[in-house]
Amino acid sequence: MESKKARESLSVTSVHVLPNDTNNHGTFFGGKLMMYVDNIAAIAATRHSRSLVVTASIDSVDFLQPIYAGSSVCLEAFVTWSHNTSMEVFVKIIDENLRTGARQLCTTCFLTFVAIGDNGRPVPVPKVSPESEEEQLLFGSAEKRYLSRRARRQETKKFTKNLTLKKPWE
Repeated sequence: MESKKARESLSVTSVHVLPNDTNNHGTFFGGKLMMYVDNIAAIAATRHSRSLVVTASIDSVDFLQPIYAGSSVCLEAFVTWSHNTSMEVFVKIIDENLRTGARQLCTTCFLTFVAIGDNGRPVPVPKVSPESEEEQLLFGSAEKRYLSRRARRQETKKFTKNLTLKKPWE
């Protein structure tokens, strides 16, 4: 399978933050932003794999700057690295004050997607060829993040074995 350039998966969207999109602090609901993050990342993963994809994990999201009503949020996503059937997608969230044009980076995050074939099973995905300085930086540190996620997943599996599934009122 031939590798693909990271920029081939680039996906960009903008959202106008309206008052009903905000919490009682007047800032963008984190959960609503995460919905947009997952959506744009899925588009990037689908462009890279040209197959159906499912979200396997979302790394930590640290909100660095608040996003207020009236601003525009630009989400940029692209595949930074791939393993056999999985892809790491980087998402950058930039807030723009529409009145002044001032832009600031609000957060970044990584998501992992798995490509799924028509039979519902994982399928191989192309390798990633980074070109730009940013793509090379992210590609160069991706395997370390992959190994960290894999270890975290194993810990989660161990931890959840001890959880009960009883109804809370029982």
